[in-house]
Amino acid sequence: MSVIRYEIRAGAYFDSVVLMQLQRALAGMPGVIDAGVVMATEANREILVASQLLIEDQQDADVAAAKADDMLIAVKGEDADAAELAISQVDELLRKRRSVSSQDFQPKSLAAAATALPQANWVLISVPGRYAAGVARDALDLGKHVFLYSDNVSKADEVELKKTARSKGLLVMGPDCGTAIINGIGLGFANRVRRGNIGLVGASGTGLQAITTEIHNLGGGVSQAIGTGGRDLKADVAAITTHQSLALLDADPATKVIVLVSKPPAASVVAGLLAAAQNLSKPVVVNLIGHPIPSRHLGNLHFAVNLCDASEQAVQLANIEVAELIESRKPMAGYLRGLFSGGTIAYEVLLGLGSILDPIYSNIAVRPEQRLDDV
Repeated sequence: MSVIRYEIRAGAYFDSVVLMQLQRALAGMPGVIDAGVVMATEANREILVASQLLIEDQQDADVAAAKADDMLIAVKGEDADAAELAISQVDELLRKRRSVSSQDFQPKSLAAAATALPQANWVLISVPGRYAAGVARDALDLGKHVFLYSDNVSKADEVELKKTARSKGLLVMGPDCGTAIINGIGLGFANRVRRGNIGLVGASGTGLQAITTEIHNLGGGVSQAIGTGGRDLKADVAAITTHQSLALLDADPATKVIVLVSKPPAASVVAGLLAAAQNLSKPVVVNLIGHPIPSRHLGNLHFAVNLCDASEQAVQLANIEVAELIESRKPMAGYLRGLFSGGTIAYEVLLGLGSILDPIYSNIAVRPEQRLDDV
């Protein structure tokens, strides 16, 4: 009979890359059926329960009291010895990872890192949310742009950081910014795509990834892909980073076409954002998911109905011939089931298919009658 063992490490914060590597290593050990290594947020605990790596009605007080910056390790073994042996190897696995990535000099502070690498103009931040804003402030004080991968940063801190960055001529991408491509270099979870003349601004990580990869597939290339964090187009944040990014891409000689994509934006933000986009000197493909499209074409603005359409319009505006590739796509028949790892893409599919498929169900339903009773 299989046995589950778990361990909680208080205050042991690691980013998602380290957690996935550790989980993969544990799952590959002899006698291990499955393993989960996560930060102990409520959402992550629910995932472990759904994966049958934690039994919901048997969780003890330690699991219930675990905090978002505690590491939770769960191992399902063929027997107790296998599960316990795997957990006992965690320190050794982490030590090996540190030794592989070790350097002759590892700075103990952001200021020391900036001194050791003065040519760096970006700071990538992946620390628990309660510390992230402070580190971002330090980075801005050092005159560095910020890629803020951390989540659980308050909206008030986000607004303050972005206003400070704007006053210094710097960018804050995030919080919870998962992807970007700056000067051909991927930040966070980025796809490897060719360089070209299409620049993107996205308040949607999966939206940016979907469009950049489709641009690549259609023969186009990316000059810059700037992530803003998913809340940038909320009313309180007022699209600060998006406005900055549009202006930067308009001034960039390597960018000929601009793409703007976001999760459902606040209505109060859209008018000002589209007015700013209309004042740019370059064509702008707009895909504000869930927001009504006023027309297909309005001055230099080209409105897309979905992520694929945004990619196709951008490549065509960049004077790349894609008609043959587009025409080769054929409709499908039968049943359709989707499993998505990005909320934006799932939401877009629901909007797109909801008018032509009935019934359609989802765990993130757009309408109440579409909600799954049991996921």
